[in-house]
Amino acid sequence: MLDPDEVLAGWRSRGFSGGVWVDAPGQVWRDFVHAEDELLMVIEGRLELEIDGAHVAPRAGEEVLIPAGARHTVRNVGGTTARWAYAYRR
Repeated sequence: MLDPDEVLAGWRSRGFSGGVWVDAPGQVWRDFVHAEDELLMVIEGRLELEIDGAHVAPRAGEEVLIPAGARHTVRNVGGTTARWAYAYRR
């Protein structure tokens, strides 16, 4: 299993700051836009993202960059709780 503390430490060394989010099955975070770049990585579970109309289904451990200003939606499409790391460029 991925160690979220290691992921976040690596991201801090690249100028990002964040944490770990936990979502129940079916949770949807719709149409967010941030003024800074965001990194996201699935720790466990299954997420689907829509980033400016493009669909992404990252595997656990796969880093996704959501560029500043991109409209994005995150969905827990698995039947279990999902945990994912996120961080924003400082």
